[in-house]
Amino acid sequence: MQFIHGYSLSKRHLIRILHKEGLYRHKNPTDIMDVLEFIMEEQRKSGVLHGYRWMYQKCKEKGINALKEEVRLLMRVLDPESVELRKAHRLRRRKYMSKGPNYIWHLDSYDKLRPFGICINGCVDGFSRKIMWLNAYYTNSDPKVIGGYFLETIQSLGGCPIIVRGDKGTENSHVCTFQRFFRRNGDDNFFDDKIFMYGCSTKCIEFWLALFDQLKAAGHFDGGFFDKNLVLFSFLGLIQDSRNNIHIDIFPVTISIVHFEFQIARTDLDETAKVWDSHLIRRSRNTNVPTGRPNIMYSIPELYSTDNYLCEIDDEEIEICKEHATFRSGIHCEEDIFNMCIQIIAENSLLIPKDPYHALDLYLELQQKIISLLP
Repeated sequence: MQFIHGYSLSKRHLIRILHKEGLYRHKNPTDIMDVLEFIMEEQRKSGVLHGYRWMYQKCKEKGINALKEEVRLLMRVLDPESVELRKAHRLRRRKYMSKGPNYIWHLDSYDKLRPFGICINGCVDGFSRKIMWLNAYYTNSDPKVIGGYFLETIQSLGGCPIIVRGDKGTENSHVCTFQRFFRRNGDDNFFDDKIFMYGCSTKCIEFWLALFDQLKAAGHFDGGFFDKNLVLFSFLGLIQDSRNNIHIDIFPVTISIVHFEFQIARTDLDETAKVWDSHLIRRSRNTNVPTGRPNIMYSIPELYSTDNYLCEIDDEEIEICKEHATFRSGIHCEEDIFNMCIQIIAENSLLIPKDPYHALDLYLELQQKIISLLP
């Protein structure tokens, strides 16, 4: 508070305020059956891949007051096989160092869902490990789209990092150009090739991959243009959508106009980013990297005896770059298929899915009805 707001508050006074407001960490625990129900619900989705520490953090994000040990024991009872598999996993880590927030960003794409039409791209701050963006769209190979992600992020921050690091793919070419343009007058030791560094690709979403593989094995997905667009329409809003409320006008055969409103819950990627940025990164054997919560490490670098390395950028420069970038729209599949699906949903009073299995039902329903309309 002192660093950001200039307000000094002692620990004792803070505890007194919390007690006065009735705010406690471990009082008023959530009923164990409610905790059990929440974990079971999460494990029916991508939460089946999470360890108990991650699940405990998700419980806190949802306002569920449970002990970490309770979460660990419940997960062991509910899914003992997955617990044993995670315990047997071992990682060999490399040494890594970053001077401070916005010193270096790492960006990469994830292609395992690409055969189903869904492409993921993300970027993380090297010092704090805060997720700068984590987006799903119909492409991650178009450099204009990746450049759009970069511009959206630096515009919200008011600046860019000193260095951006990505693999040697054409999808990063616009980010490289933008970064060199923004840093062309830099007065530090990083210039030209050092402003954007190329390196090996580093590779979560296995739940969705398994779900789509089942769809394919059952003969409901052939990898063609039509099925890919139906997957985008039915599932992308759950994996991620850049808007929480999308208003679309539907023009059916009749003259009347049906107004349709999406109410999309917080999506899987957004939820992942939020939980990650607030979770506690454990102490590592690598003494060069700090430990703590990404949001705090990113926002208050003074706690770690370092500075924020963000390079300020004029809005005019960002506007110049926007002419060479593509930004996501609310229509994330082919427009004719999108309009047809919206019309079928409105005419048959179908519900917008709020979980993967309802989305699967919607996909199959739309597929059947559209095929029946074809000559």
